[in-house]
Amino acid sequence: MTTILVTGATGTLGRQVAERLRTEGADVRELSRRSPSYAVDLRDGQGLDAAVEGADVIVHCASTPRGGDDRAAGFLINAAKRAGTPHLVYISIVGVDRLPLGYYTVKHRVERMIEDSGLGATILRTTQFHDLALRILSGAARLPVLPVPAGVSLQPVDSGEVADRLTALALAGPPRSGRVPDLGGPEVRTLTDLAGAYLRATGRRRRVVPVRLAGRAYAGYRRGDHLAPEHAGGTVTFEEFLDRRHRHPA
Repeated sequence: MTTILVTGATGTLGRQVAERLRTEGADVRELSRRSPSYAVDLRDGQGLDAAVEGADVIVHCASTPRGGDDRAAGFLINAAKRAGTPHLVYISIVGVDRLPLGYYTVKHRVERMIEDSGLGATILRTTQFHDLALRILSGAARLPVLPVPAGVSLQPVDSGEVADRLTALALAGPPRSGRVPDLGGPEVRTLTDLAGAYLRATGRRRRVVPVRLAGRAYAGYRRGDHLAPEHAGGTVTFEEFLDRRHRHPA
């Protein structure tokens, strides 16, 4: 039986990856700060060696926009080397090498750390999850109008489909090269269009107001540096995601 360690196992993606791997017959170790079995804080790495020891694969889903992903990756890479270099699968984001955002810069640094580690490694970049688009729009909808960045599109992908891809990669073994083809959602949609879909699905009435912003990151979003239309492998649309959330609220 393949033993697979999933970091960030209580998060949106990690939880689904762990469930799918277990369904496929893997021996899954769930690691997070709140895990009952492998309670590890990757920011200091305490207890990480015991979690990694004997694992055939590590699926690294733990991440935070508050910073420190590179430090956590360093602890994980070193633990993996001490344990006998298991296959490391890492989830990243389309555009981390193009958009000047602090979180993206750190994610790209982690990619390079993994590629230079000498471990058998797989790196999958995806576009933004439907869940993120929903958080952005639901937060903006608290205002009397619904503001969205003008000229910006998203290509939201279903986190369950990302979990399916990570599960397949974890069970397939190390590839010849670190990067595998990106995974994008089925449609590139303007934020104005997605806002309309959100309002229809929730029965809210708001005027959608496109707002022009400034800065290099905004310019990158307008260019589509975060999109992967040539890798539109997802099938679940934003409307289907919203309908599922309405019928099966978390």
